[in-house]
Amino acid sequence: MTVTIQPGPVSGALAAIPSKSAAHRLLICAALGDRPAFVVCDKESQDIAATIRCLSGLGAEIHREGEAYRVTPIRRDQIPNPCALDCGESGSTLRFLLPVVCALGATGTFHMAGRLAHRPMEPLATQLREHGCTITPRPEENQMDVSGVLTPGRFVLPGNVSSQFISGLLFALPLLGETSRLTVEGNVESKGYIDLTLRALSDFGVVPETLPEGWSIPPVGYHGPETVQVEGDWSNAAPWLCMGVMGGEGVTITGMDPDSLQGDKAVCEVLARMGGRIRRDGGDYTARPGQLTPTVIDARNIPDLVPVLAAAAAAAPGETRIVGAARLRLKESDRLVTTAQTLNALGGQVEETEDGLIIHGRETLAGGTVDAQGDHRIAMAAAVASVACESPVTVTGAQAVDKSYPTFWQELRGLGKSVEENE
Repeated sequence: MTVTIQPGPVSGALAAIPSKSAAHRLLICAALGDRPAFVVCDKESQDIAATIRCLSGLGAEIHREGEAYRVTPIRRDQIPNPCALDCGESGSTLRFLLPVVCALGATGTFHMAGRLAHRPMEPLATQLREHGCTITPRPEENQMDVSGVLTPGRFVLPGNVSSQFISGLLFALPLLGETSRLTVEGNVESKGYIDLTLRALSDFGVVPETLPEGWSIPPVGYHGPETVQVEGDWSNAAPWLCMGVMGGEGVTITGMDPDSLQGDKAVCEVLARMGGRIRRDGGDYTARPGQLTPTVIDARNIPDLVPVLAAAAAAAPGETRIVGAARLRLKESDRLVTTAQTLNALGGQVEETEDGLIIHGRETLAGGTVDAQGDHRIAMAAAVASVACESPVTVTGAQAVDKSYPTFWQELRGLGKSVEENE
């Protein structure tokens, strides 16, 4: 699908969509629980659907009832053998559930799409192999075979790789018959996502003991509440807040959690530092234009924000530097490459560095045509950049937003933008 977005600012208000980060975690905990539970989540994306498919492949029964999913937990004695686990392009689904499948002693195959089969799974796979499991990647077939039963013990991961590896083990280790220890070496990146995992575990009665270097995880059961609520998504609120500080009368996002542990809540602090005006009223956040100025953005804990923040920085005269973003090269696209290509195609001036970007901001951008390259965050960044453009922005492959935000283009129209879609 191709969309053409007319230039100029947006204004208005819209409700936050459910956080896919929180939804993944709560659905997994509910599927491992001791009784049926409702996970309130009024919208679905491709990534959330991927986790539901995989949990269903393990024997959970998950059905839509109104604005919630009714989750009947997995029973170990009824797990299909072998089980088929279609995780699409969802890296969270694969990395969270690979250790869980091993802990359940299931034999099966993960089926993957896009670049997922070529994204790194080490050192997580090594840890699983060292504790009794066989992990056989078949990237040429977009598959990964899993068998064996995970044994308890000491697991070690570096802190500067994907936090999803750490979360996956935190989900899996309570299922083992003895206490295990998870050690994280070095500085932990994306700590907010690990905290989000720990909160979801706590909601289901699983509380790992915090140690100086990690956690001790006893063999406890998941004891589920009857209902849990998926909070609003800060990652997908970020494009609207970026647009709000770039012009117009402002944008308000309603239904956010001020106490959220999502790392991407930091978008408010970054935009305020750039000169945007951010105001909170309860769970409603409003972003209004200010005199945008350049800054330095450390992306180690907020990698998903880089494309949309870079788009906002492209309209802030002066040099903005984004650092600590090397992991973006391993996302749905190499996001350092694709962010630079996208903004440069629209008349910006962006240079890549080894672990980030240098953005030479200017008052306006020209507009033009860009390719989303299969990446939802790149499609959204192009929409953000359109606020500063003098001519229309055309995005090919615009359906990439379905991965996390299927109603994105509809919401953009609701904020006053003219958006023309063509198949």
